[in-house]
Amino acid sequence: MEQIKTSFDFEKPITELMQQIEKVKQVAEKTKVDMSATLVELEEKLAATQNALYTNLTGWQEVQLSRHPERPQTLDYISLICDDFVEMHGDRTVGDDKAIVGGFAIINGQSVMIIGHQKGKNTKERQYRNFGMANPEGYRKALRLMRLAEKFNKPVISFIDTMGAYPGIEAEERGQGEAIARNLLEMSVLKVPIVCFIIGEGASGGALGIGIGDKVYMLEHTWYSVISPESCSSILWRSWDFKEKAAECLKLTSSDMLKNQLIDGVIKEPLGGAHQNVAAMAETLKAQILKDIAELGKEETETMIATRIDKFCAMGVVNE
Repeated sequence: MEQIKTSFDFEKPITELMQQIEKVKQVAEKTKVDMSATLVELEEKLAATQNALYTNLTGWQEVQLSRHPERPQTLDYISLICDDFVEMHGDRTVGDDKAIVGGFAIINGQSVMIIGHQKGKNTKERQYRNFGMANPEGYRKALRLMRLAEKFNKPVISFIDTMGAYPGIEAEERGQGEAIARNLLEMSVLKVPIVCFIIGEGASGGALGIGIGDKVYMLEHTWYSVISPESCSSILWRSWDFKEKAAECLKLTSSDMLKNQLIDGVIKEPLGGAHQNVAAMAETLKAQILKDIAELGKEETETMIATRIDKFCAMGVVNE
């Protein structure tokens, strides 16, 4: 594994071992001394440390990994997964929301509609994309594209990665709540297969606005919840200082969500996170997309819709 540009405090043991390996390599090259035994020992120790660390992450650590600045976003996956992509713009009412991207794409000869949040990679791009927080016109654009997919009988693929829908006054004035609710209704009865992936953060209605699907998956190091740990902490304890405790209480990790039967599966990430091997992560997603749209394509439309509705209606039901 190559050393990453950014690491978190909990990754310090790994970073230190990687630095030791690099120093040993430099010494071996400079002195021409055989350091292979030392290198093997350090690399074995690194592998063991990585496995122990990344298989026992806390809820807050998972949240941190989901926000890694080098983590691949929707457009990264589109460029790697799709043979062709034509981006479409605008909701035909207000304007084009840059926080949500979408358009027709071709994956291994299969035409699909891909829609997803885009946060941006640097400060300028994040401002341009509004940090992935969509306005009502973003969700209305997504709905327009989904209806277009339905018209031409094409599956819908959605990539979810947002801190939430934009909470500004202007967004509320233009009907933020109604736009998200409309998407929930329309996606529930859309006559084409829908496959959703949480690829980073999945916060509140901002995620749900493009998150109703026949199959809903989470990447291993992502989170999905009604509220972020920081916001939960500020409400319950009037401070962000308890965000780690809030993350544990919210049960927002992929394993928690699967255990509670709120998602259909967890997509394994490369060791250390999707940003460690973006190409491999994209191939895994591509295989899952092709598998699901092939299986869902065999179902009768009415059966598929009924199954989709029943799945979401069963969530939160408790039998004593």
